[in-house]
Amino acid sequence: MAGVTWRKFYFRLFPGSIRSAQVVQFLRHLLRHIPGKVLVIWDGLRSHRSRMVSEFVIETRGRLELEFLPAYAPELNPVEYLWGYWKHHELPNFCPKSFFELSSHARNALRRMRRRPTLVTAFWKQAELF
Repeated sequence: MAGVTWRKFYFRLFPGSIRSAQVVQFLRHLLRHIPGKVLVIWDGLRSHRSRMVSEFVIETRGRLELEFLPAYAPELNPVEYLWGYWKHHELPNFCPKSFFELSSHARNALRRMRRRPTLVTAFWKQAELF
């Protein structure tokens, strides 16, 4: 799971499918690292719209606001470009022997990418083309 600001991105890797509990955990992570109000714009994943997530957003007392992208519009989501770059430029031809090895390699690749603000900005520019 990832979130992209204009010059930086935040991520968490989870084994298996993303569920409501992981979404709330990630939102807490964002609120710890981003001061002030946070606007989250995301796709229509069912767990994004769950009761658990809605209750958490209410608990933040206005610090967290949610907006949703139109259905079937991944080209508008800069996070999709982040994952695409990650898969095609950082992980190709990598054959891990375990989840731990995959997770470690993937985290290191994401950290390297995060140190390149012009790359992060390019994800936004790609989404702006649509």
